[in-house]
Amino acid sequence: MTEPQAHTLAIAGVDLVYDVRGPLPPTDGRPPLLMIGQPMTAEGFDALAPLFPDRTVVTYDPRGLGRSIRSDGRSDHTPQRQAADLHLLIEALDAGPVDVFASSGGAVTALELVATHPGDVVTLVAHEPPINAVLPDATAAERARAAFYDAYQTNGAGAGMAAFIAMTSWQGEFTDAYFAQPTPDPAMFGLSTDDDGNRDDPLLSQNSWAITDYVPDANALTAAPTRIVIAVGEESAGTYTARTALGTAALLGQEAVVFPSHHGGFLGGEYGYAGKPEEFAARLRDVLDGH
Repeated sequence: MTEPQAHTLAIAGVDLVYDVRGPLPPTDGRPPLLMIGQPMTAEGFDALAPLFPDRTVVTYDPRGLGRSIRSDGRSDHTPQRQAADLHLLIEALDAGPVDVFASSGGAVTALELVATHPGDVVTLVAHEPPINAVLPDATAAERARAAFYDAYQTNGAGAGMAAFIAMTSWQGEFTDAYFAQPTPDPAMFGLSTDDDGNRDDPLLSQNSWAITDYVPDANALTAAPTRIVIAVGEESAGTYTARTALGTAALLGQEAVVFPSHHGGFLGGEYGYAGKPEEFAARLRDVLDGH
């Protein structure tokens, strides 16, 4: 695979930076493969993208994250705005509709992209989209989200991340037993107890609440020509994002497809949350090929 080539797309309110690995238009007759995350930037796909040397792979930094500097005066991250950005990016690639692998909040954005621009995407593999509305305990999930936000506001990033990990690793619905737990100690997870004073983290602040508050348009999604596959990690079973994946699949009248590893199953070891990128890539390739 060729080295990624960085490009900048100047659109209203942001200079959107994206990377292309391989030729445009693709020489193999297959759609470009767009990989997106949220709040993860392009570098989160550094282990996965090279495992598709036969495909033209495109990654990007969402608006206001990483290299994509925004000038619209806003700090919120919404699937509607990000889907509009992706539509313009796909137009700029000028290679026709794309295949999409979308992770976490990126999967929510990708669902909005298909709902609003169904001609943009051939196949969407949406891996563990965190959507509260599809849960039977949606109100409790919102309460759990508010708890890690409060921990972040009170004691900083370490405390907020510890509470976030507690939420996302909890098995099953958020019951009274969940909320009766003591506030987790950041040191238990190897996190710093220092408070740097910042409160604008895209994961721990309220800046991305529009992602988890998203309500999918089931009618638009099922009517789209796009083949939609909802994916769930085998090691995620029972956790928040596994449950939201299953709920989203059910909303669309399908069953979630099981992928190797966990929520970050495509990650290499450089993030301290290593998945199984080779096995993950093999599964993704099979799914994209319709198997």
